[in-house]
Amino acid sequence: MEKISYQLIRSRRKTLGLELRPEGLIVRAPLRATNRQIEYFVEQHRQWIRQHREKLERQKRQAAELPALTEVELKKLAESARQYIPERVRYYAPKVGADYGSITIRSQKSRWGSCSSKGNLSFNCLLMLTPPEVIDSVVVHELCHRKEMNHSAAFYAHVLRVFPEYQTWRRWLKENGPALLLRVRAHEG
Repeated sequence: MEKISYQLIRSRRKTLGLELRPEGLIVRAPLRATNRQIEYFVEQHRQWIRQHREKLERQKRQAAELPALTEVELKKLAESARQYIPERVRYYAPKVGADYGSITIRSQKSRWGSCSSKGNLSFNCLLMLTPPEVIDSVVVHELCHRKEMNHSAAFYAHVLRVFPEYQTWRRWLKENGPALLLRVRAHEG
């Protein structure tokens, strides 16, 4: 059987984890994990890795059918996002019960949004290519990090209280988002 290649990243985490990116497989491991434990973990997830590689290939083919975004198109998306997304943040912040710092709009390769420990929010301009409900789901997600800086059950309870349809739109983004992100990679390629 063919050996699975991967990049290993050790940290103070408690569990082993896998992440499949277009660049390849990443294995995240606790500092104390032995090479044998890591190899066993990867081997136990061979089927998952194969299925997700196939899914990633489908997404790449789907993205190849979409034209790469031009610099002008990216600038237009960013400008639209600068107008629209802060309005949505202002709308949802009181519903979440959270304050926030600055709002930044970027063209990002892998993230839809982020929230810093200081409360600064960042959003991907490519969100403007998604349905409005997806944008709202990302805005609520990031605002809820002002309550919980993690992805615990408590965090998702805040998200679902404010945006009950969150899982539907999160699924839409998981299924369709990679092709949108690849349109920027294709442009930078």
